[in-house]
Amino acid sequence: MATPEALIALIAPIAEREGFELVRVRLTGSGHKTLQVMAERPDGSMNVDDCARLSRAISEMLDVEDPIAEDYDLEVSSPGIDRPLTRPRDFVRYAGHKAKIELVAPDAKGRRRYAVVIAAADDSTVTLEISADERLTVPYSAIGEAKLVMTDRLIAEARAARGPAH
Repeated sequence: MATPEALIALIAPIAEREGFELVRVRLTGSGHKTLQVMAERPDGSMNVDDCARLSRAISEMLDVEDPIAEDYDLEVSSPGIDRPLTRPRDFVRYAGHKAKIELVAPDAKGRRRYAVVIAAADDSTVTLEISADERLTVPYSAIGEAKLVMTDRLIAEARAARGPAH
């Protein structure tokens, strides 16, 4: 079976050719599997037609390359408002927002899971605001999973980014 890295290597050039950036590629399920591809345009947008176009392009490659031995479904989607944070630029972009963070291993206090505000981020680390007087700075390699938490502020920013309703 193809590794996640091998799937990304196959899918990333197609996404780029079609004008999208990969957010996450994940193969899930036991038995019947789902190949989940999350992508977006460089400006963060992704509509239903974009998903369909990218899905067709990826499907054509998968039919030729056949990297997954088991039965699977291809699911192409936008990351959504409460998106996973997978790249350093995601953390930079959403600094000031609340996120659920799961570390790969427990920190010095024995904790792995946090619901925190992203205080700051750069190319190599992210600083989490644990409380008003406590911050934790970790390298990206220490983060197993991260996802934005839906808040009124996040919703308002997403609406503003879409522009006026038609």
